[in-house]
Formats: sequence, structure tokens, C-alpha cells
Amino acid sequence: MPTTQDIRAVAPALEKYAKTVVLGDLWKRRGLPARNRSIVTVAALIARDQTVELPYYLNLALDNGVKPAEISEIITHLAFYTGWANAINAVPAAKDVFKNRNIGADQLPPVPGLSFRSTRQRRRNARRASGSNSDRSRPVSSSTRQTSCSGISGSDRDWRHGTGAW
Repeated sequence: MPTTQDIRAVAPALEKYAKTVVLGDLWKRRGLPARNRSIVTVAALIARDQTVELPYYLNLALDNGVKPAEISEIITHLAFYTGWANAINAVPAAKDVFKNRNIGADQLPPVPGLSFRSTRQRRRNARRASGSNSDRSRPVSSSTRQTSCSGISGSDRDWRHGTGAW
């Protein structure tokens, strides 16, 4: 990321706007605490794959009380909503910031057991474990049937298939 002196040498007005408007007026507004503003800014930079400014704003987020575990979760969460590549591209910036601040793996969230089995498969396994076959012969209507998308059912399922409103 260019330094303040680099910006001033090329575009003095841009340096002034950055200090007075962006880091001044915008970051001092009362409507959103600095911690939350940091989370939103880091998320927006990752979502837009703008990694040049990311180290600065990751440091600012940590200074504003965002925990390393939260930054890790933000990156992971955004992989599914803004693209895997955007999240992966944020990793080097976060790694450098974490290294410079002596943030280790002990400050990051544990990795849960990953399971992408369908709801139907989880229920089948639960029935087998309990020895119950009671609902195997019971018909399931399409309005209550669970899909494999994390238990989305009813009108939610219809919305996903374009047949209804959320």
C-alpha cells in the first residue's frame, strides 16, 4: 500500500481527502461504532477483492477491538458469499498482519468437523442409530419435505426454486 508521502507526492488532494473525509469525517460518525465500521470495511474490501488496502484496515480492525478469530471467520464466511478466490486472496494480507502482531493459531477458531450430508441422510442415520423405522412408510408432502440445503423447507424451498416469495 502506498504511504502517505507517496500519495502526497503524486496526488496531494487525494491524501488530504483520505485524511479529512475518509479517516476523519466518515470514521468519526456516531451511527456506527468503530469496531463495527471496521468489520464492514474489511468485509467490503474482501468482497471486492481489494487487497492493497486490506493490511491497513485489518490492523485498524484489530486496534478497534475486532478479534483475530472474528477476522478469520469473516474471511471464511465471505468465501461462500463473495467467491472463494476473494477469500483466498485475503489470506496473505491477514497472514502478514497476524505475523506482525504475533497472533497464532491459538487465537483462531477451531476447525469444526465438516459435513455436507443432506438432511434426509442425517435423519436416516439417526433412525438407524436409534433402531427406529417408524416414519419410513409415512408419506412426506412436498410443502414440508426438507431439501439438502441445510434444512430449507416449505416456502423457503419454494423461493429457492423460483415458485414463491421469501
